Amino acid sequence: MKRKICILGSTGSIGTQALQVIEEHNDMFEAYVLTAGNNADLLISQARKFVPCAVVIADESKYESVRSALADLPIQVYAGSEALCQVVTMEPVDMVLTALVGFSGLRPTIAAIKAGKPIALANKETLVVAGELITALCQEYNVPMLPVDSEHSAIFQSLMGEESPIEKIILTASGGPFRKFTLDEMKNVTAAQALKHPNWDMGAKITIDSASMMNKGFEVIEARWLFDIPVDRIQVLVHPQSIVHSAVQFVDGSVKAQMGAPDMRMPIQYALTYPERWQSNVPRLDLFATHQLTFEEPDMQRFPNLQLAYDAIRQGGNMPCVLNAANEVVNLAFRENRCGFLQMSDVIARTMAQANFISQPTYEDYVLTDKQARQIAKQLLNIN
Repeated sequence: MKRKICILGSTGSIGTQALQVIEEHNDMFEAYVLTAGNNADLLISQARKFVPCAVVIADESKYESVRSALADLPIQVYAGSEALCQVVTMEPVDMVLTALVGFSGLRPTIAAIKAGKPIALANKETLVVAGELITALCQEYNVPMLPVDSEHSAIFQSLMGEESPIEKIILTASGGPFRKFTLDEMKNVTAAQALKHPNWDMGAKITIDSASMMNKGFEVIEARWLFDIPVDRIQVLVHPQSIVHSAVQFVDGSVKAQMGAPDMRMPIQYALTYPERWQSNVPRLDLFATHQLTFEEPDMQRFPNLQLAYDAIRQGGNMPCVLNAANEVVNLAFRENRCGFLQMSDVIARTMAQANFISQPTYEDYVLTDKQARQIAKQLLNIN
């Protein structure tokens, strides 16, 4: 029987690549639910190709165009954020791939967990914002959460079959397009430059986060919750070749790493097929062509977002939520040429200093924190 997959964010980078995996293994998987934020045209195209049971367009103004375009097919069409929380609970759904961008992924992920659906997690902001809440819910409802991020998938794979204590986790980072830029050179970089990632093909928001190293900071926080390890035992290493996706060092000094070509279809497929490995047509790693693998310490003076992420998770409470909200504001502002590249870190730091701190936040606290932090960041940028 085919495994029925609900993809939250099917029109984004992870979602489209997940559909490639499903298409390659269409005898084993079915795209049962597809959802999009506002990309109605691509959602319609995907729905006509895969004919899911249901689709959701979060932008309610585009409901009618989606409904009419799919009227000749047996597809249920819904709209709005509430519908996202409802479709994940549909009884036939076997797994929910959460590939929404930002804070918007939190509510539907919680709904899926409470419905007992296994989670393939690509929306890292869910754990950044509310890691303690999400991990507690997974334990309460006995729901597995499988990482889709290449780094966390690498750690997950390196831990397979291991019962030995972990000494530290080593998260690798490409360093992004500005790895060798001086601070002076970084003052005037543009969004167009930042969107040219040297190794990975990703969505716009995460590509900017990678350039600023906020993405790696988020991954530190994500790793803290996924693998229940203190943040001081999570090390970041810049690895420009993006071949070693991450590693685990054990108490005997042994290090296990997962390597592969930089192709997101590999960790996506592993999350969907775990604990099995299936044939895949992703490019094979040719170590002879690679020539060398290099590693270097991250420079937190040039890339302070990484330090801000460490600061936020060490403080705990709602501070990672503040970090995420402020980053979403400045990331978009930078892409819209309303914020400088180096200015992003300054606004995030000032937002963290001004936001109300809550040591033991509830879900409602996270929602209010997200709103307040966005308002502070926008005020600092003079954005209405």
